Amino acid sequence: MPNPSRAALIDRLPKAELHLHIEGSLEPELLFALAERNGVAIPFASVEEVRAAYSFSNLQDFLDIYYQGMSVLLHEQDFYDLTWAYLLRAEADNVRHVEIFFDPQGHTERGVAFETVLNGIERALKDGEAQLGISYRLIMCFLRHLSEEEAFATLDQAMPYLDRIHGVGLDSSEVGHPPAKFSRVFARARDLGQHVTAHAGEEGPPEYVHEALDLLQVERIDHGNRALEDAALVSRIADEGLTLTVCPLSNLRLCVIKDIAESPVRRMLDLGLKATINSDDPAYFGGYINANFHAVAEALDLTEAEIVKLAENSFTGSFLPLTDQARHLNEIAEALHG
Repeated sequence: MPNPSRAALIDRLPKAELHLHIEGSLEPELLFALAERNGVAIPFASVEEVRAAYSFSNLQDFLDIYYQGMSVLLHEQDFYDLTWAYLLRAEADNVRHVEIFFDPQGHTERGVAFETVLNGIERALKDGEAQLGISYRLIMCFLRHLSEEEAFATLDQAMPYLDRIHGVGLDSSEVGHPPAKFSRVFARARDLGQHVTAHAGEEGPPEYVHEALDLLQVERIDHGNRALEDAALVSRIADEGLTLTVCPLSNLRLCVIKDIAESPVRRMLDLGLKATINSDDPAYFGGYINANFHAVAEALDLTEAEIVKLAENSFTGSFLPLTDQARHLNEIAEALHG
């Protein structure tokens, strides 16, 4: 039976979202609107057909349609509209801070200028901060199915704008593309003062998490599910206080887990790991951040303390200054007793 008091707690708790691909928030309705506005042909006759296509057996199935959806994003206003639509949904879920990924290579290879992508996304983020009170950090991801040379080219493109970008990440097809493949470009990004994070241990083995830590020197791990297969790795992550950005509904839709009750969130908390709840690509996976919280809380029968811990972790695992983190922790305490 649903627990109304637990659901109400989730809804009122302030949260940060640390694992959100902005291109993955492209809802079918907006996809259709942008296709019409930009004269882009898409292979779907209706919103219902798009939703029916959102049935995946693995990460690659999802990525195929994910990149197809990007084709409608051409102009600065498109990226603004995409980002603003996400921020409105985040505000409704009481999200106070977002650290969003964007995939410049998915756009520049289509002839869209790097600056066009950045300007549209950033303008919406600034408006979100001013109008909605949602602070932000922007993380540029390298596509791991492409070469490290291509990642270096993207970093070169970003050089004039690095004061507007807060970190670099690594996403796309994981298996067969280990973090080691990108060790040099991550070293360069760190030298340039960028925060670093990477997807590791979603479908890839624990060894990929080791590589992300040892070779990329990441500050947090995106997903990290399969780290739990390696006891020594678990101890290391716990000892170093590293954050794991878990995406429960994503894991379910991509068949990383067979049932939401298999989500590793509680086990991570029990092992002393700093787990967080995130929505990943919510338009494709059926839920934004509160939907992920509700699904896991019900399936795992999370306690109030565990839910609060997940919310706290979202801020302490962020790239915000400690003073801002402390302010948000105080807001959580107020919401808990309010």
